[in-house]
This record gives sequence, structure tokens and C-alpha cells, in this order.
Amino acid sequence: MPNSSAHSRPAEPHSVPFTMGAIVLIVSMVGLSATYVLTSLLPRPQWPELPRMDGPRIERTLVGKKLSIPASWLRDNAPADEGFASSVDLELTLPLGKAAALSPIEVTLLPLSQVRPSANLLDGVYLHAFMPDQLSGPSGLIGKPLDGTDGFQDETVWYDPLSPNPFVAKCSSPPAGQTGPARCLRTVGLTGGIAAVYGFSADVLDNWRQFDPELKSWLGRIGAN
Repeated sequence: MPNSSAHSRPAEPHSVPFTMGAIVLIVSMVGLSATYVLTSLLPRPQWPELPRMDGPRIERTLVGKKLSIPASWLRDNAPADEGFASSVDLELTLPLGKAAALSPIEVTLLPLSQVRPSANLLDGVYLHAFMPDQLSGPSGLIGKPLDGTDGFQDETVWYDPLSPNPFVAKCSSPPAGQTGPARCLRTVGLTGGIAAVYGFSADVLDNWRQFDPELKSWLGRIGAN
């Protein structure tokens, strides 16, 4: 007869490593669940968004050109009325800061006849006020401090020396007692007799090659290309 003890043999207990591994797996799953719940309860940071094209729009006519502007683009102090305008004040948040971080760019649209593009000012004005020093800075740009005459105190011009129509920006150091990056101005001529005056942080100069194409793309969407 077959040995009945073979059928009554008790099951072998799990090995110690197997048991410990199961405990570790359960603890890990509980920990992940707790982390997920805690993360979902914490307030999420509010990152600035790219300019929005939806929502209410404001119609403005500048030097005979009709502009259709999202109301959210208007600067805080800009009037929201429609019709003919002598200038239009906007602010766009674009990925032009360090490492493509979003950075606010102030934009003033006005008749080209009222301003001179920065590229024209380089030879006509700035060149005659350059000091001997040359500053190191963003790749591809030369930095030249301006002397203190003609209101150029604590200002530096950054420009591309290789282009016939160079990128040029004039940057001012923070006022005495204040910290932070310098503030820069750049003026360019658009089509249809419109000019754009840009105000931005000096951090944006790291992306100077993308600056004009990026702004032109967004302004083209409202008819100011």
C-alpha cells in the first residue's frame, strides 16, 4: 500500500527571505500611497502662462493699421477703450529668460516716425559715447559702457558686431540701493509704420538670437508684425 504519510505531510513554511521581501513590498506601497495623498493635498505653484489668445479682445487702430488685441495682453495701467490710439502698452510673458524661463516683456507699440530703431542709434549715437572698456557677457554680444554724458550714466550697450542689422539693447543698472538684474530697452521697426519698444530684464540677453523672432511671432497674431 502506498505510504499514507506522503499525503499528510504538512506544507513547508515560507522561507525567511521571502517573508521579509513581502513585508518590504507592502511597506513601500503604503509609503507611495501616503506620498501621493500628501502631494495631492499640497497647494500647487502657480506658474506664469504664455500669452493667451482667447477671451475678450480690444480693437485699436495705430497709424491706420487695425490691431485686434487680447485684453489680457494690456498692461495694468493701459486703458481698455477701443478706437484710434497714439500708442499701445502691452506685456507678454515669454520663454526668453535664463534656461528658457518665462520672463515678462513690456511692449509699447507706437508710430515709427516718433522713435529711432536701436540698430540706427548704434552708429549714430552710442558709438560716440562708448568708453574704452569692453564687458564680457552673453555669447555673441559685445558690451560697451557709455560715458556719463547725455544722460547715459550707468548704462551699457550690448550689440551683435557681425550683423549688418544688429541686435542692440541699452541696459541700465538698478537704482542706488536696489538689487537685481539691469533693465534693458530695445526699439525695432515693424511693418506698416509701427515701431515696438521692448523693456525687459538683462537676463533675457542670453536668448538674444530668439528675441526678435519670438516677439515678431506673437505680435503678428494681433496684426502688428
